[in-house]
Amino acid sequence: MSFHDASVAAYLQILGSLTNILGKAEAYCMAKKIPPEVLLGARLYPDMLPLSRQIQLTCDFATKGCARLTQSEVPSIPDTEKSFDELKARLARTIDYVKAFKPAQFDGAETRDVTFPTGPDKTTTMKGQQFLSQFSLPNFYFHAATAHGILRHNGVEIGKRDFLGVS
Repeated sequence: MSFHDASVAAYLQILGSLTNILGKAEAYCMAKKIPPEVLLGARLYPDMLPLSRQIQLTCDFATKGCARLTQSEVPSIPDTEKSFDELKARLARTIDYVKAFKPAQFDGAETRDVTFPTGPDKTTTMKGQQFLSQFSLPNFYFHAATAHGILRHNGVEIGKRDFLGVS
């Protein structure tokens, strides 16, 4: 399996499933007459980030992961989404961005140094394989799974198959 396939395919699978899950969440809000901002602001615990931010971060880890692995410019994307439609549009833009990467751009990425911020005024450098497997994908899945958990906890009828994007 190529490094491109190990990263891009993983990102695209979950980004697509989140798009579908958000559609179900929006329909749930309409059916139950729940204002969308209530669900978009829902958290699993008071000190955790809300659903909208979980989606934004999932997109960020896919976008920035691909950019860093291919030594492309890391895009700056403001976190301004406040509705289901805006979050679905962000997911769509992220999917398009990730799909645009070609396998050749990932050649040598597994041994390439990847430097990224890990806090205020702090950076970390890892080899590409370590960056993907120990930082980018775990964070990506954490925020995607947390978004799924928030929706499930709030009554949206979704399950593991929805998370995986399989019928």
